[in-house]
Amino acid sequence: MSFLDLPRGRLRTVCSRLLTIAVVALLSSYVWAGRQFTMPSATPAERYPAHDQHPQEAVVVAVDPYDLGNKANIFSVRYSDVGFLPMFVIVTNDGDQPVELSGMKAQLVTANRTKLLPATDEDITRRLTRPSASTNRYPIPFPTKKVKGGLSKQAVEENPERAVVAKAVEPHSSQVGFLFFDVSGIDVPLAGAHFYLTGVRDAKGNELMYFEIPLEKYLSAPPKSN
Repeated sequence: MSFLDLPRGRLRTVCSRLLTIAVVALLSSYVWAGRQFTMPSATPAERYPAHDQHPQEAVVVAVDPYDLGNKANIFSVRYSDVGFLPMFVIVTNDGDQPVELSGMKAQLVTANRTKLLPATDEDITRRLTRPSASTNRYPIPFPTKKVKGGLSKQAVEENPERAVVAKAVEPHSSQVGFLFFDVSGIDVPLAGAHFYLTGVRDAKGNELMYFEIPLEKYLSAPPKSN
């Protein structure tokens, strides 16, 4: 018996159910299309397991990998699927003078001493549009804001939010942002790895001692309770 051969009452019920399913699916697609990236809040750096605190300089730097579970889901793109590790960077200034960030440089050093620089926006865009392409690691500390075509609307909207774009951290405040490292081909990139941050300067222009953060602090930290 074909769809049109059903009794009128049953046909009306089936059509009503199909219409409901279609409306729900359409609304779901609109909700997903409207999903926007939200930067995590600027929690003080010393509250993260993986941090390095300089008491005399009153500055704390922390990193929080966004590689697993709900943390990775804040992005519309599953970056781990294309070989990138998102690292949430937090810089907290507990002093009474601003701290300059415009010249800072980051580096992730793996357990086998491979030195990784943050990917540029061009690197990330190239990988997202051509997943099999390898990323060139240029000596540029933070991604730029240039975005090329070929990406989803959500990925384009996320793009400017990736970098730590603040030029300074005001007294008794924090600045945050994301850096992306190309870890394709590295099975366990965090095990034995260290994150380094240099080029942070005080209000007089003096460079602070570099920050070194062992990622084992993150891996060995007890899970947060809900």
